[in-house]
Amino acid sequence: MRNIFNIARNKYLIATIAFVVWMLFFDRNDITSQYKYQSHLKNLKEEKAFYIKETAIVKKDLEELTTNPLRLQKFAREKYLMKKDNEDVFIIVDASSK
Repeated sequence: MRNIFNIARNKYLIATIAFVVWMLFFDRNDITSQYKYQSHLKNLKEEKAFYIKETAIVKKDLEELTTNPLRLQKFAREKYLMKKDNEDVFIIVDASSK
């Protein structure tokens, strides 16, 4: 018991414990903040990877649309329902997609 009391009276130990408690719970960058920052960083990295992948797909489609006139015509017909003057367009909606 006396040994524990002597350890508790050590000012360096008390200062170290106070410092650790302050840094873990009361500082601006405490444990919970660090966890939130890490999870936010993980989400941002996932979003970055998604957008890089989507950008590559869009660039590939743009290159294909600018070099291939048949692909451009197909894209205009499917996306914007464009047609030639002498033809009719019928839109078929799948009932299961609603």
